[in-house]
Amino acid sequence: MFDVVALGEILIDFTPYGSSEGGRALFEQNPGGAPANVLAALAKLERRTAFIGKVGNDMHGRLLKETLEECGIDASGLIVDDDYFTTLAFVALKNGERSFSFARKPGADTQLREEEVRTDLLRNTRIFHCGSLSLTDEPARSATFYALQEAKKAGALISYDPNYRPLLWKSREAAEEQMRSVIPYTDIMKISDEETELLTGYEDPEEAAGELIRQGVSCAVVTLGGEGALLRTRNFTVRAKGRPRQVVDTTGAGDSFWGGILYNFAQSGVKPEELTEEQGVDFVRFANTVAGLCVERRGGIPAMPSLEEVRKEL
Repeated sequence: MFDVVALGEILIDFTPYGSSEGGRALFEQNPGGAPANVLAALAKLERRTAFIGKVGNDMHGRLLKETLEECGIDASGLIVDDDYFTTLAFVALKNGERSFSFARKPGADTQLREEEVRTDLLRNTRIFHCGSLSLTDEPARSATFYALQEAKKAGALISYDPNYRPLLWKSREAAEEQMRSVIPYTDIMKISDEETELLTGYEDPEEAAGELIRQGVSCAVVTLGGEGALLRTRNFTVRAKGRPRQVVDTTGAGDSFWGGILYNFAQSGVKPEELTEEQGVDFVRFANTVAGLCVERRGGIPAMPSLEEVRKEL
């Protein structure tokens, strides 16, 4: 039995790494993609994980497959496709904050088909996790909904972490419609303070979390950057801040945080609707620590902290 199975994009983040002698920008090839980052965080926290997705049969795709395996993530659900090139994201960093440029027209991650989804993995997991970048294009959109339905049918807890990347959508309206369409399936959900209005119609984090609860989400979390995070259920709302950090790179910060939350759900076995206020505070403090350690290092997957490192800080 897996603790978490995730479906979605796995790609290469080319992150800035100084300049050449000629003054040209140098980029470092870092494995990434939000669902894969979440699994990498969980694997470092000693949870059993598996990935479902697609890469190209190229140097980048082969590196990503090797990276999953090196992290201890089951990669049997990863398709290596001869017909499409692995998706690439070029990241610009300013004061530790990111902006993106994508090579994805189409990228292999958008080409995962329904019949390629490993349903045996979905039937053997406590939690199924997905993001929103697999909703931008067909056939990956249909594959995502198929996986959601199969996982739900099998009794898995559904986890959803939408990431709004404007460049990957035809319009803001299309993004809003598709990103909101997963909410009815969702048990536990994370949004950032920049996505509250898009996903709920409310800018205020507490009101946004409350709207998600009204729509049937059992546990809604809003990340607040340096202010930590807010967790809301039907019964309570808690906030917790992390300690100040020397931020090197925020790539993977939200994913590492969510890995920390999913670790606690998987490890405790508690149902989100039965979460106590005390547990809510503990979950967020743990996740803040995971994210805090992550932002002190470069890259996404390579920056994930170990369980021992997290425990040492708590």
